[in-house]
Amino acid sequence: MKHRIILFLYIYSINSIFFSCSERNEAVLGTIDLGDTKVALTQEADSLNVPWDLQYDRNSNSIIFSEIGGNIKKLDLETKKITLLKTIPNVFQQRTTGLLGMALYQPRQNTQYLFVSFTTKHNNHIYSNLFRYEYTENAELKNPKLILKIPGSTGHNGSRILVGNDNKIYWATGDAASDHYAQDSTALNGKILRINPDGSIPADNPIPNSYVYAWGFRNIQGLTESRDAILYTSEHGDAVEDEVNLIRPLNNYGWPLREGKNPPKNNIDSTKWVTFTSPIRSWTPVIAPSGLAYYGSSKIPEWKNSLLLATLKSQSLRILKLSEDGHKVKDEFIVLKDQLGRIRSILTAPNGDIYFCTSNRDWNPQKGFPKYDDDKIYRLRKTDKASGNIISQVKASGNSDLASGKALYESYCSSCHKPDGKGIPGTFPSLENSKTVKGEKKVLADIILNGLKDKTIRGVKYDTPMPAFNFLKDEEATAILNYIRTNFNNQSTTISINEFKQSRKN
Repeated sequence: MKHRIILFLYIYSINSIFFSCSERNEAVLGTIDLGDTKVALTQEADSLNVPWDLQYDRNSNSIIFSEIGGNIKKLDLETKKITLLKTIPNVFQQRTTGLLGMALYQPRQNTQYLFVSFTTKHNNHIYSNLFRYEYTENAELKNPKLILKIPGSTGHNGSRILVGNDNKIYWATGDAASDHYAQDSTALNGKILRINPDGSIPADNPIPNSYVYAWGFRNIQGLTESRDAILYTSEHGDAVEDEVNLIRPLNNYGWPLREGKNPPKNNIDSTKWVTFTSPIRSWTPVIAPSGLAYYGSSKIPEWKNSLLLATLKSQSLRILKLSEDGHKVKDEFIVLKDQLGRIRSILTAPNGDIYFCTSNRDWNPQKGFPKYDDDKIYRLRKTDKASGNIISQVKASGNSDLASGKALYESYCSSCHKPDGKGIPGTFPSLENSKTVKGEKKVLADIILNGLKDKTIRGVKYDTPMPAFNFLKDEEATAILNYIRTNFNNQSTTISINEFKQSRKN
């Protein structure tokens, strides 16, 4: 008996050492120090192909994620094993098109479904599609059903999907790069659509016999719901005013007639009697907001009742602390800025953990990315002990004073034309040794004031439009123009502020 007890204690001690070492040796990349609470950052998966959406499967404790090229995969959170579930056929993937948003519908009794949104192309026409797949207990996807098919484009396709607390499906659609859809309440682009799980129109929708729930959106990239059933979206602005909106039925959120909290662009008779709903938070310079998740857990009390926002251009996670009623953003904090690259999607698990993924292998990588093992899925979890690098949470200070031409260029231009001015071949033209940049001053001034669309440069047609930057002050626009004209191997003469003012006047 004595020998058995000794053997048991020996085995127990070995197992204890093994498991404690396993926990200690978990690759903690850093710790976010919030004061009373510490949050550990770990890497859960790597070498992914632009993951776009993350969904938590409560039945198997796993994450179902989409990759923009058309794959749907499963990450087992215990074993870290990744399994390919489905390759969606006929996905059209170019720049921002492809397999995008998903929503996992898991009622306690009835059939489970995975709703997916992806783009297709037929006879030079692009479409955004909402499909429903049956999702089995073995994570098989079968019996696809097309729910809706609407116009798409090479950009501005949205599109997040959400299963609401009311068991309705909410689909956030892009405006398909058109100035007409978003303000047309009979069209399905530039909208929040509300749909029954079987694809029919809910009887209690705000517009009878219509999927339309709210409208006036440009390019929604995030969609989430609080425990109090409040809907929130994150949306790309044009050159200004990225937005987070609180969604109410029948509300008009302004695009393209209004951006952010600014007055309507054209105060004409047709808009005088239109009521626009303002965002609860907006950013100029833009940050390119993407995935959005509501955090209601007490695990990280400092973040409870907050919106967690992933960003692409600003390469950070932002914590938007909400008022008690959820109707206002009281405060904003930034973590992980410029450390992991572009962040695309984020989710909160029932246990209070947070998962998010990067988007560094997409069409617009930032400086220093992609890394050899991009893209990745990360986890944030409360921890008792700080490990790795200590990561600070920084309070957002609002729009900074961008006095220099370089600072202004980096804020407004570098995400497209890149810090070295070389652009992206076939998408954004290079500014290096550019005839246009070095050419007539008033031509360059006109471009920054009015933007460009469908421009052919050196035999290459660029179908991605450049927005108008006429919102810039004369001093700011002049500083940007002179920075461009004196850098990137251009070495051209500068433009005076009076010359720019004359161009604006003309």
